[in-house]
Amino acid sequence: MGVVLSQKGHPIAYFSKLFSDKLLRASTYVWELAAITATVKKWRQYLLGHQFTIIKDHRSLKELLTQVIQTPEQHMYLARLLGYDYHIQYRSGSSNQAADALSRHPDMGPYISMLLSVPCLVFLDELYSQLAHHP
Repeated sequence: MGVVLSQKGHPIAYFSKLFSDKLLRASTYVWELAAITATVKKWRQYLLGHQFTIIKDHRSLKELLTQVIQTPEQHMYLARLLGYDYHIQYRSGSSNQAADALSRHPDMGPYISMLLSVPCLVFLDELYSQLAHHP
């Protein structure tokens, strides 16, 4: 699985992980659910309390919250998403290339996580501005 965490259209972090042998024997639908729950678990500190969008190239997941849950696997994965404020948006695979490239990288070990961090001192600018106008 390959995932990109983005904010305002810019990538913030990347996450990639190989599926276990058990998941490799499962359906594509279960793969997609496993990828969503693993990603939300990985970045829960950024996502809790905020509304976010999950963009997937698997059309049936778009209706995840409105469809009938039929298997124990679906119950398990959906229970892991309780408490999060999200919606799922479908985007075709050809226009979702960043995550697709991560999931197909040939030289990855069983687990890889990369983070892109850029310092942004907006807080200090806002603090100085507020202090200048405060009596």
